[in-house]
Amino acid sequence: MNLKQLSLPELEEALAPFSPSPTAVRKVFAAVFAHGKLSVEEVANSPQVPRRVADHLKAHGEMPSLQIVERRRADDGFVKYLFDSPLGGRVEAVRIPIFDEKYVVCVSSQVGCALACDFCMTGKLGFKRNLQTWEILDQVLQVRAEADRPVRGVVFMGMGEPLLNYKETLRAAGILSNPAGFSIAGTAITFSTAGHVPAIRRYTREGHPYRLAFSVTSAIAEKRAQVLPIEKTHPLPELIEAIREYSQVRRERAMIAYVAIRGFNLEREDAEALKTAFEGIPIKVDLIDVTDPTGKYQPPTAEELSAFRDYLQILKAPVARRYSGGKEIGAACGTLAATQYGGTVMPSPSQTS
Repeated sequence: MNLKQLSLPELEEALAPFSPSPTAVRKVFAAVFAHGKLSVEEVANSPQVPRRVADHLKAHGEMPSLQIVERRRADDGFVKYLFDSPLGGRVEAVRIPIFDEKYVVCVSSQVGCALACDFCMTGKLGFKRNLQTWEILDQVLQVRAEADRPVRGVVFMGMGEPLLNYKETLRAAGILSNPAGFSIAGTAITFSTAGHVPAIRRYTREGHPYRLAFSVTSAIAEKRAQVLPIEKTHPLPELIEAIREYSQVRRERAMIAYVAIRGFNLEREDAEALKTAFEGIPIKVDLIDVTDPTGKYQPPTAEELSAFRDYLQILKAPVARRYSGGKEIGAACGTLAATQYGGTVMPSPSQTS
């Protein structure tokens, strides 16, 4: 019984033969996630856990862990963690500082990625496998254990397309937002999708409290297809309708992620295409400078981006430039590829104590 894999209802079901009180089950759940106990024995010895439950946990429980291979710190405070999984493969997570108050953790959901977005280093790895729920959660557990500030948010924007690992990522989000788990607000958990329409529609139907961010990058289908191959599977009109449904059900602006690429998608025609595509849909646009270590794609010049923001006024929608930090350590959007970059290699806490 993998205690890091089970949601609270699943844990209740697993322990039902021992007739524990709801409080006892929550104590076990909280010991794993809220308190971050490191061993089954520590969990089993938690207060108010009956002996029969404790004995069962000690006999049949397990708590596997990812191994931290390396931590790298950038000058802007971003920290990238490289993890090795006992199930095979390496993934990365990023600790993102939010002012001097808190951290957000960017987690991976797959080893590699099948979508092969042309400016994304993860996509060049190809798809290896989906991560299990515990592997996603352990990224947060281990980052939180070393953090000097609270972790108040999680973004599924690391390696992989989270909506192609639907069951595991949604279970992870449920545990992250559970008051007895990580107690992270649902609105502080965001899934980024390149546009897998069936999963978006399922997500909307099921009414999850977490946010979606839709990677559009161009509202001109031919341009979008050049950099996002998913356009050929789920064309832009299909994606736009799924976003419309999402916005209507949620009664909120849809978050449109727009990767800004020099000389490619920052002309007046690109702004006009966005206006036409999203007519009648309340949106907000996040502009993200492309970061492509291969050099094929370049970020916009200051003049180019300023002009594009002026063009975007026709949307009559909020437009923000999202800071993509940690570039020198490969922690920026699109650069996670389980490889080493520059920055400062950080020792483990045990090495500095």
